Amino acid sequence: MSETTELQEKSLFEAPPIAEQERMVEAILFATAEPMTVADLSARLPHGCDAAEALAYLRRRYEGRGVQLVRVGDAWAFRTAPDLGHLMHKETVEQKKLSRAAIETLAIVAYHQPVTRAEIEEIRGVAVSRGTIDQLLELDWIRFGRRRMTPGRPVTFVVTETFLDHFGLESARDLPGIKELRQAGLLDSRPLPGAEKSDDEDEATTGQSELFED
Repeated sequence: MSETTELQEKSLFEAPPIAEQERMVEAILFATAEPMTVADLSARLPHGCDAAEALAYLRRRYEGRGVQLVRVGDAWAFRTAPDLGHLMHKETVEQKKLSRAAIETLAIVAYHQPVTRAEIEEIRGVAVSRGTIDQLLELDWIRFGRRRMTPGRPVTFVVTETFLDHFGLESARDLPGIKELRQAGLLDSRPLPGAEKSDDEDEATTGQSELFED
């Protein structure tokens, strides 16, 4: 085997320069609608590439720019810089109303995950209707987690990356406190419903509930 052939074969297994890896990751993230994990990126990059290192370089490159590379759960995505978000607002904003029951259920899942339906009902003090859980699942704001290793092996619920992305959170640890939620208008000062109140009654007060907006 000639020296030229050996060099050609060796080059096939050498990773591209880190600058080129950075460009590849940049192109992939710009072309995909959903956040991507390091494993997802690695699967698309040539042999020998270091997706994590390329992400670190890319994140620093976009610091202070109008578009930033942000972490969403275990994945990464390009997002508009927070201070420029007002430029993205449309003149007509579509609002999705959630019943107070759905808002409380979502908050319990976010702050207590992983949590079972029985635990949600214990915290709220009332039964959780199937419709409330289905609505949050359809919005892709919660998903099924692992089953508990307890009698009956009940399923648990956790928030999704879609939920984190919607509210600009890197992880559930970045959730605001109760005071911040009330200041943002996502919670009111009324106490949690008593045990005598059902989900149906909660949904009847939708007009008094606060809204989550797209």
